[in-house]
Amino acid sequence: MRKRAPRTALALGAGLLTTALLLTGCSPSGTSGTTGATTVSQAEIDKAMKTPTTLTFWTWVPNIQNEVDLFEKAYPAIKVKVENVGQGLPHYTKIRTALKAGTGAPDVAQIEYQYLSSFNVTKSLLDLAPYGAAKLQGDYVPWVWNQVISGKQVLAIPQDSGPMGNLYRTDILKKAGVTAAPATWDDYATAAAAVKSKTGSYMSNLAPNDAGQLMGLLWQAGVKPFGYDGKQGVTVAVNSAKSKAVMTYWQKLIQAGQVSVDPDFTDQWYQGLAKGKYAGWLTAAWGPIFLQGTATKTAGLWAAAPLPQYTGAAPASGNWGGSSDAVLATSKNKIAAYEFAKWLNSDKESTLQFATKQFLWPTANSVAADPSFVNQKAPFYGGQTVNKTFAEISNTVDTKFQWLPYMDYAYSSFNDTLGKAIADKGDLSAGLDAWQKALVDYGTQQGFTVNK
Repeated sequence: MRKRAPRTALALGAGLLTTALLLTGCSPSGTSGTTGATTVSQAEIDKAMKTPTTLTFWTWVPNIQNEVDLFEKAYPAIKVKVENVGQGLPHYTKIRTALKAGTGAPDVAQIEYQYLSSFNVTKSLLDLAPYGAAKLQGDYVPWVWNQVISGKQVLAIPQDSGPMGNLYRTDILKKAGVTAAPATWDDYATAAAAVKSKTGSYMSNLAPNDAGQLMGLLWQAGVKPFGYDGKQGVTVAVNSAKSKAVMTYWQKLIQAGQVSVDPDFTDQWYQGLAKGKYAGWLTAAWGPIFLQGTATKTAGLWAAAPLPQYTGAAPASGNWGGSSDAVLATSKNKIAAYEFAKWLNSDKESTLQFATKQFLWPTANSVAADPSFVNQKAPFYGGQTVNKTFAEISNTVDTKFQWLPYMDYAYSSFNDTLGKAIADKGDLSAGLDAWQKALVDYGTQQGFTVNK
């Protein structure tokens, strides 16, 4: 794994995205997000896949040409031009610019789950249901599948995800008298006090610049901060009573000096992971490999566990990161583009390579349950079967979590409101109120019906 912010975290932190196309409510020139057609026939598919065609695919996944080569071997008539136009802000900006111009957009684009609705509201995505995508539902983890649908529409094919768990330093916890990963959040607070007083380390870090981590923690708690009806109706509830209860918990740990508030994916933060500043990292399933490359000299000192749980509640987790492959409505090769996106993320060899060579957390059930994947022992984690741990965690993620059709603004405004309150070690409840107001005002200004 590259020693920098993984593409999930990097894009999650990208705010200030140009929203002109999104907010005008217009669709790309001469296109519609759905075909309006009946189901595409197998004969049409067979013909398309035998017709010489060149597809353009925008993605940031490293070495994805390996999987593309497998596809081209299976379908010799189809050639795929892979282009990396950037991650996060540059990637999405270039897609929107091409769509607005009516030229230059790819056939298939990698899009993170939280941004799908922002492209769908402008009718920029091809509805894949008429092409047979709805039949794939049972092939993917249920909560992930719900991330790519809107009503009866299928907006994209899942590629990877980030169910959250707890990576922790066994040596630091042991020095503090904590012999196992905290099972509940109450246990976590108790352990945090012991770790700080006996070792000087912080129990973990709550990043003020990364809404993605916090979203995952709220997701686990059952908070529903956002809602979207697929049209103009939007719900914003980031300052709900349940959300405030979560932030009150973290405020106590922060103000007690038991949890740090360092910006993540910075040199200071990398050094903190490597030098024992943090006794743990509440992270996603892509975290174990990333950490292994970042804190190499700490091999054998880490272990993985589920997130601490809420007392009396069923086991639960949230998600941080992950993406899909969507066919843009402007594509002139819709059938071939869909078949490519489907094949790339459902073929067993392709998806297994994603999981074992590019270290993307799998969304396909066939890989998530494959013994060759889940039973791998990780030397960095003392021989623990970390993949199995996160595969079990993935099954506990709440399926009913939605995003706003203006998540670009939601993340950038987080940094100025709740994120600032976290950085200042201030009133997190007031930070939630400020974020709530910013999101409601912005949505209303852009013509959405908010909380009505």
